[in-house]
Amino acid sequence: MKNRISITLMLLCLFITGATAQNERAEMLREKILSGDTSTVIVVAHRGDWRYAPENSIAAIEHSIAIGVDVVELDLQLTKDSVLIVMHDSKLERTTTGKGSVGDWTMDSLRTLKLKNGCGIKTKHHIPTLEEALLFAKGKVLINLDKADRYFDLLYPVLEKTGTTRQIIMKGKRPAEEVLALWGKYLDKVIYMPVVDVYKADAKQKMDGYMKKLKPAAYELCYQTDEQISYPLQIKKDLKGKSLIWYNTLWDTLCGGHDDDLALKDPDAAFGFLIHTLGARIIQTDRAELLLNYLKKNNLHP
Repeated sequence: MKNRISITLMLLCLFITGATAQNERAEMLREKILSGDTSTVIVVAHRGDWRYAPENSIAAIEHSIAIGVDVVELDLQLTKDSVLIVMHDSKLERTTTGKGSVGDWTMDSLRTLKLKNGCGIKTKHHIPTLEEALLFAKGKVLINLDKADRYFDLLYPVLEKTGTTRQIIMKGKRPAEEVLALWGKYLDKVIYMPVVDVYKADAKQKMDGYMKKLKPAAYELCYQTDEQISYPLQIKKDLKGKSLIWYNTLWDTLCGGHDDDLALKDPDAAFGFLIHTLGARIIQTDRAELLLNYLKKNNLHP
């Protein structure tokens, strides 16, 4: 009897220890970004792992966490009754069994719909609210909220309610002055990351403003072809020891052609180029497992 009790207690302790370690992971990842740690590369799953489950679904978040992703990127839309939901499109047709604009539907009515998978086939999954997604991911992974700066003031109470404020990465393309004026009171709570199209004429002006006034922990950089690579190379030097660099490999015009499709054939020419030539330490991908395997093989992910 005593042996059974001892084994039960031991298993309980192991379960609690494992759960605590998992719940501390998001805080560890936050500190990694804020400290500018370049020893490894952070992996971001675009809309969750949508090849495994419907994009922006709880199942897509769950699978991303299970395979070891560090950040899950989610999109936000607002319902007719002002509920924030996790969805990319403002229209329902592509990703759900519904029709029309999200803003014309109440949350109760959206509950009747089913999500479609990447092939457009109906699944058993439902549209999650932001609150549901945050509670599921709480403590386990960082969350990058896209299309969210439109709702910052409405969004923040949900973060506070769920206790997930410190897990959030917000991003946007507004100049530094506007960011400070609109959301300055939040910038010591969430991670704010500017997005810079480095091929545009105002890119250097925006970068100068961010570096002087915001000093963000990370920048998302986008460029279309390697003919535009001179400024990304300069930014790598400018940000060394100051901020991390994020690139998207979702499609070719976000990363000079060094995208997920190229990575299927030659990961060194895609992921490796962005990491070693352009200094990427955060990569957002539609092929999270491919990237994770590449990084682990090269001792760039734990």
